[in-house]
Amino acid sequence: MILLNQQEHSAKRHSANMNKSLFLLVFFSGACVAIFSVLLSDYIRTLRDQGRFHPLPDIAHLSVIEEKHVFFKRPETELEPQRPREVLETSACEAEALKTLQVAVKSQEKSHTSRAHKLFKHAMVLCPKHPEVLIRFGEFLESLGEDVVAADHLFVRAITFAQPESHEHERALANRRRTSVMVEEIDRATLSRINDKKRTFQRISEHSAAMKRAKSEAYIHHIHHSVGIEGNTMTLAQTRSILETKLAVAGKSIMEHNEVLGLDSALRYINQTLVDKVGEITLQDILEIHKRVIGHVDPIEAGIIRRTQVFVGDYVPPHPSHIDLLMEKFIDWLNSSENLDMHAVRYAALAHYKLVYIHPFVDGNGRTSRLLMNLILMQSGYPPIIIRKQDRLKYYQALVTANEGDIRPFVRFIAECTERTLDAYVSATQENPKGPGLVPFGEEHDSIISSSEESLAYHEQIILGGLVGNNISVEL
Repeated sequence: MILLNQQEHSAKRHSANMNKSLFLLVFFSGACVAIFSVLLSDYIRTLRDQGRFHPLPDIAHLSVIEEKHVFFKRPETELEPQRPREVLETSACEAEALKTLQVAVKSQEKSHTSRAHKLFKHAMVLCPKHPEVLIRFGEFLESLGEDVVAADHLFVRAITFAQPESHEHERALANRRRTSVMVEEIDRATLSRINDKKRTFQRISEHSAAMKRAKSEAYIHHIHHSVGIEGNTMTLAQTRSILETKLAVAGKSIMEHNEVLGLDSALRYINQTLVDKVGEITLQDILEIHKRVIGHVDPIEAGIIRRTQVFVGDYVPPHPSHIDLLMEKFIDWLNSSENLDMHAVRYAALAHYKLVYIHPFVDGNGRTSRLLMNLILMQSGYPPIIIRKQDRLKYYQALVTANEGDIRPFVRFIAECTERTLDAYVSATQENPKGPGLVPFGEEHDSIISSSEESLAYHEQIILGGLVGNNISVEL
């Protein structure tokens, strides 16, 4: 009896094991059949689509990461016919521009300066590359004595777009010879003023608490504005939070977080490795900077020279096959003895422009160029300068102007940013500075206080409560 029960129990257990094995076999067989069916369906669909024409690229390939706000002028190369230097506007626009120009000249002769100025600007909008419009507007500005630099730039543009040996070309050259002397004097005065402010900055003790706070604040502002130029939407407070706590900010993409962290990593590398480096700046140094700039965003392309053609607005950077040679020549220029006598601000600005013109990387060219510029400035005793994101259009327009043949506006823009940064450092480290307070490093807070308000009165209103501005009030 006992033996019979044992045999019956063993049979039941064997049957249960058989059912479990059969169930697993059927389950895995079904899964394999499903996977094979999906793969077979995709393969058949691929074969069917190979013969079709697709007029648009894949949507994933249409996204532009960095330079979506940049619009460069496409350079003329030996591989394509050169564009004629005559105006590209339609005849109707040209005719209207010339009529407007005639009225502007008559208004100028009658001493109607304000009206003439508006008419000259209108003619410029209609035909911004017409030599006659450029020359007349430049002569008008020069006669006012208000902006010789702008007049000189217009004469340079007229020389660029006028037909060689034409009347307009010769007239623009004559005007340029006259204004260039005055402009060079203005530029020398600006650089001399920057030298004085640099000496003032260097007299501030690095060990003072005020300087340490200023450096920390400038560091955060630098990252905030540099990524903001490329379209990053992080606020200053959010950038500060990421850098100080390393915690994520709600509502912001992973890419925007990684852009901030990448620039932080690159700045730390420059500060710890390259600023005090003895010797020349090498290609490997630039690659190491770039590797950290986009290492968090795109680790595959980080620190790698591009091997594909890229397009940036109207500007077509050099072909990938030319980049190695161009970078070799750029490094030679960067370390040439000719640059020893060049002012550091001009040298840094030219290095920035040349690298961003070559565009050696798929992404991160602007940030890497600005870091290279700041490396050169820091090696010369300057603090890293801040190009504010609210000056983005002015910054890009200066690059466009440089592509058109006049690099000086870009150098002046970098000089302006250098001077502003030095002023911010000095202001941030002063004890009880006189006059209205300055928000250091040009943050967007300064729109809260209008230029007509006294800083002390503003703060008193905050403390006491009540109306502060047209749309701002403080409750007690």
